Amino acid sequence: MRHVMLLCSLMLLPCSFALPVAHRSVVSKLKDLKFIETYLDRFFPIVNKAIKETLEERIRKLQEFFHLTITGTIDTETVKIMEQPRCGVPDILEYSTFPRTPKWNKYSLTYRINNYTPDMPKDKVEAAIAKALKVWSDVTPLQFTRTTKPADIEIWFASGAHGDFYPFDGRSGTLAHAFAPGSDTGGDAHFDEDESWSETNREVNLFLVAAHEFGHSLGLGHSNVLGALMYPTYSYTNPETFRLPADDRRGIQRLYGNFIVEKLSHLIS
Repeated sequence: MRHVMLLCSLMLLPCSFALPVAHRSVVSKLKDLKFIETYLDRFFPIVNKAIKETLEERIRKLQEFFHLTITGTIDTETVKIMEQPRCGVPDILEYSTFPRTPKWNKYSLTYRINNYTPDMPKDKVEAAIAKALKVWSDVTPLQFTRTTKPADIEIWFASGAHGDFYPFDGRSGTLAHAFAPGSDTGGDAHFDEDESWSETNREVNLFLVAAHEFGHSLGLGHSNVLGALMYPTYSYTNPETFRLPADDRRGIQRLYGNFIVEKLSHLIS
């Protein structure tokens, strides 16, 4: 498993699914230097300002991450990747979860749904959130309990600026974001109310986005393994047949251990 080191302050940069706006054709973007540089600045930032990286070197990093042909030039294949729905967190090629590998120092975590999207019935929202958390508790000793009191993971649906300095950008932009484990906003997950949420393949599936964001809430960064839940781009998978990919399972168990092993250890002791 290969995860991405998120080169940002742990509690200052949330992880988010985002849909880059695509107003122009692929052909025009091949020559749009501003589009290319904006994408690279956002997702493949220059970490060490003392080191001068050329545009070609930065494009090579992008192509390496997405397993493209490494040319150092923008071609149709590369632009198509840049236009895909994705998470708004930088994709830096380092093995890691979050910087300094934060995680919860307990196995029993609480969550609170502070408000609801009108796109889905209340009980369907609750079911999607519970199912998304169960993705992670099924393979670790983690347990999640819903509460109406202040919780470890606070869940909100919000539009535009919503108090965390990372405003949502309207429909078809950032879908959601979540913070790494920690105090204050640590572990919290926010969902853009300007999106249209659903329990099916209509518009944006809440379960799939929530499961990804809760991975961040637990300490996972992004994976560059295509098909992994923590892969940066959003794609639909039938929630009824969803199974946590091996890459994500190895990542979360690296942080919290294996459910069966921990259970056996507890019984023996």
